[in-house]
Amino acid sequence: MEVKSLSSNSLSTFEVGKFSSTLFTSFRHKFGVRYSPKFKCRRGLFLKTCSASDDTYLADKAVIFSDDFASETSSHCINGSTSSLYYRNLILDAFDDEYGGILIDPNRLPHNPYAFASMLCLSLSHWKRMGKKGIWLKLPIEQSDLVPVAVKEGFQYHHAEPGYVMLTYWIPEGPCMLPANASHQVGIGGFVINQNNEVLVVQEKHCSPATLGLWKIPTGFIHEAEEIYTGAVREVKEETGIDTEFIEVIAFRHVHNVAFEKSDLFFICMLKPLSSTITVDDLEIDAAKWMPLVEFVEQPLIQEDSMFKKIVDIFIARLGKRYCGLSTHQVVSKFDGKITSLYYNVFDNDDSNCVGK
Repeated sequence: MEVKSLSSNSLSTFEVGKFSSTLFTSFRHKFGVRYSPKFKCRRGLFLKTCSASDDTYLADKAVIFSDDFASETSSHCINGSTSSLYYRNLILDAFDDEYGGILIDPNRLPHNPYAFASMLCLSLSHWKRMGKKGIWLKLPIEQSDLVPVAVKEGFQYHHAEPGYVMLTYWIPEGPCMLPANASHQVGIGGFVINQNNEVLVVQEKHCSPATLGLWKIPTGFIHEAEEIYTGAVREVKEETGIDTEFIEVIAFRHVHNVAFEKSDLFFICMLKPLSSTITVDDLEIDAAKWMPLVEFVEQPLIQEDSMFKKIVDIFIARLGKRYCGLSTHQVVSKFDGKITSLYYNVFDNDDSNCVGK
């Protein structure tokens, strides 16, 4: 059998529409392309065009598939063709990941949903034949109309951010081995005490009825790519205007099903004040002040809550040098070559004191 090929130079600009039942006869009318019998291939030959430098699958090259591969594609892609041509520009641009999967290039997606549907179907057949595993599809919010197309093809939601939604497709039979979405949110609290034995406390504008009227330590969430210790310093500064220095993590809490069925890690940090004048964040904080430690501890909500009371007990023990928290140390791991913050305590046996930051 002779299979005719289409040179990339012979292609005119086109946008892929729905495939008809007779691919050969409709190509000229639907896409305005010309094909030439210049190149030949034997039955079953599969030509793959790939950049050797970066494993990038290119969409501007012609690729020949024989009709026995066409039989493997789903019927809504190809129907009725006895001998089919597939072109490299009908395969979505993508990159190999290090786990045998595919990362589809979000910057080179077709804008037309019909074109995307056809190319996605062909691409999945192509990647299945190549033995690929997990497929990652990142759809920018500007192309959210492509989401139903991907879901119909079998993609599942993985996670979403303000600017995009990530979908995945697992090719091999058996359970999906792709990593799940992030399971935790990370919060921090800043325990700040001055030389007068006063604790920096706030009352929030937006709080639950259970904590109404409570004077509490400044708290918040860690930002993306932010360290625990820098997040604690930032939150205290934002809510109260007080500059601080991180000393150590004195405790952390782990609880489940907090927000949208996610777990929560909450790190309580001991901070040293570097300034004293309070400037309240009007958006989040109703009031802030320096409160004597004794008054802070004697609040009914503190005394009645076993977790709050235990945290205060740990903090007081740290002040009395009867407890050591975890200070941060910068190390480099050979596994990834990145600078890592490792938290551990260092105890000085000579004076029975913790060596903090």
